[in-house]
Amino acid sequence: MFEEISLTTDERGVAHLTLERSEKHNAMSGRMIAELTEAAASIAADSAIRVVVLTGAGKTFCAGGDLKWMQQQMAADGDTRYREARKLADMLFAMNTLPQPVIGAVQGNAFGGGLGLISVCDVAIAVDHAKLGFTETRLGLIPATISPYCLARMGEAMARRVFMSARIFNATEAIDLGLISRVVAPDHLEQAVEAEVVPYLSCAPSAVAESKRLARSFGLTIDEEVIDRTIRALARQWETTEAVEGVGAFFRKEKAPWIVT
Repeated sequence: MFEEISLTTDERGVAHLTLERSEKHNAMSGRMIAELTEAAASIAADSAIRVVVLTGAGKTFCAGGDLKWMQQQMAADGDTRYREARKLADMLFAMNTLPQPVIGAVQGNAFGGGLGLISVCDVAIAVDHAKLGFTETRLGLIPATISPYCLARMGEAMARRVFMSARIFNATEAIDLGLISRVVAPDHLEQAVEAEVVPYLSCAPSAVAESKRLARSFGLTIDEEVIDRTIRALARQWETTEAVEGVGAFFRKEKAPWIVT
């Protein structure tokens, strides 16, 4: 059914949604974005699913957006760029509004869009060696479509500490920033995730869904207007000289022109 993700559900109603591009550090391609959107719709419609565990295969949780996919958008016309940016935004919205609780099992590093995926989780547990960062600006890009979810999770003050600098931080600092709930040793991750899952299996599913909806309704407003602003911001940034130079330098394994050493 899927090529770049997997979705399985056990007899308890616990779904495991796994990013399956380990050879590409689970970078989000156009196909993966589409598959995640499809999986979210399937999960939301399945009343037998009680809890969702989101994780990645391999050593990296998610390296962000696939840069080859981004290069394609830079070369496309404005309407195409907008449509592709919307697909990413719609996927994040679908994941964020799942009625079931989502537990993030962050088994490795997370950068850029990977932090957006962490932010749509209700709880995120990371291994102690994980490194994280909003690395977009290093490439001449911006953390656009993920921004509402990251700001909702972190708050403006915490976000501004790391949102623009592309600074890499560890999992312990990610707790202070509000991105991560708990840090554990790699061999304790499964146990820690299970400890978050089990309480929900004693709760009324509809009451859980309504409680989650209520919590979101009193948080940062993420509506069509907000989403459209992020889409247009990303589509515009793909047009800039900085984006072209930054992504191009990455593929040529050269320094971007703004780097001072």
